[in-house]
Amino acid sequence: MRIRTLVAGLTAGLLVAIGLAGPARAATVNASYTSWTWNVAGWTMHRGATNDGLIPALADSIRNRAAHFAALNELCWDQYKAVQANLLASGWPADDTNFSRFEAHNDTACGGEPFGVAIFSKAPLGPANRYALAEDGTSERRKLLCAPLAARPHLRFCTTHITPSNSVINGQSINVTQLTEVRSRLDSFAAAGDTVLIAGDFNAQPHYGRLDAWYSPSLNTAYNGGNTGHHRELDDTDTRCLGYGETTVYDGNTEGLCGQGKKIDLIFVRDDRITGPYSGDSLSISTACGGPCSDHRILIGTVTVSVTV
Repeated sequence: MRIRTLVAGLTAGLLVAIGLAGPARAATVNASYTSWTWNVAGWTMHRGATNDGLIPALADSIRNRAAHFAALNELCWDQYKAVQANLLASGWPADDTNFSRFEAHNDTACGGEPFGVAIFSKAPLGPANRYALAEDGTSERRKLLCAPLAARPHLRFCTTHITPSNSVINGQSINVTQLTEVRSRLDSFAAAGDTVLIAGDFNAQPHYGRLDAWYSPSLNTAYNGGNTGHHRELDDTDTRCLGYGETTVYDGNTEGLCGQGKKIDLIFVRDDRITGPYSGDSLSISTACGGPCSDHRILIGTVTVSVTV
């Protein structure tokens, strides 16, 4: 019996020593990031222009808010290249050859040029992930665009612009279908050990039932309850409308909660990756474009997250 016990003890010790007694814990670091997002109405309000005040207005805001990541929706290709040039001229990116990605929703919608979404990063980016979402019956094929940091491949920044259409296709609203597709991709990233920050125009308000599968049950307020998901939205602690946040659209809109306009631009982070306080803010629309620069507000958010290294 004593020999058997001794052998068992030695075997267990050997298993631990060579790492077979159980899975090793991944090393993580806590890091803070500021995300910035704006639907700029690049064609509908600017007709693809790069000289009407939009480019410096948005680039100045990215710099002034010390953003690590920026997402742009409804952007024309020429505007994308102009934003690149403006940020480069100021030395904003750490790597001037690897700090942005563009994904077209339509190849010709901006007067013959592509129209879509883009992401920018102060630190160098790794290979992009590009996913087409379910078709909504229009000429625009909406996408989910993501890219990790090159130095931290388990930290990923994403943007999307979900369709506003509620047309029913295959028995379900196409808006709900696209929301589900994006959430499924984020769940897959999380299962692989990734921390994801996603910012964009979701065309759904925080209190809508279709977002219950996004928001975590840890958020339960008079304005946002019944949640079953895994995410928090960085503006959901705003005391002006707890659980909902602040409007992200033009002044005069009355479709939101707490006596304000609707909120459809959102920045989500999975709740089990959040390791400290977080905050979000909606900024007044710039009038530097000979009038309002967009029918949406800029949304910013800062969060400390755990990242696998």
